[in-house]
Amino acid sequence: MRHKKQRYQLNRFSSWRKSTINSLARNLIIYQSIKTTLHKAKAVRPQVEKLISLAKLNTLAAKRQAAKILNDHKLVSLLFADIGPRFSNKQSGFTRIINLGVRRGDNAQVVILELTEIKEKKEKKPKKEKEEKPEEMTQEPPVEEKKPEAPKVYPKEKEKPPIEKKPPKKFLGGIRNIFKKERDSL
Repeated sequence: MRHKKQRYQLNRFSSWRKSTINSLARNLIIYQSIKTTLHKAKAVRPQVEKLISLAKLNTLAAKRQAAKILNDHKLVSLLFADIGPRFSNKQSGFTRIINLGVRRGDNAQVVILELTEIKEKKEKKPKKEKEEKPEEMTQEPPVEEKKPEAPKVYPKEKEKPPIEKKPPKKFLGGIRNIFKKERDSL
């Protein structure tokens, strides 16, 4: 019997559900904020909380457990070097769910799942406009007349052979070519 064994099944079989949750957790670590449905956000939240708790420990065993979920060493290093220290003074509540309303097509509840401590991206400074030069400097210097130079003589290039015209293509490139594509062969 499965009394009180509740989880968000997401209408998927177990390996597909696990893959969906891991993928959402990866994207949340990369982008720090993702837009998804309410049930997916509630399903992935415990996974992300666990990953950030592991990042706060910063041990080799914790890194291996995080690598098992994330399947990417760069993400593990990002998690332990950047995100873990950000939450060092918090015990829980690393993520938040912000309601956006319903999706038009299927009326699904859409939310933003994000980390509570988001690192601000560096904004590019707008280019400074060129300062106007004083009037004295803006005067154009007098233009000198240039004498035409003698044309340069280059050695004669070798003549290329005439290009042969290819026969016109058959309808759809010919039936043979449809079945003989390089992309189809491995």
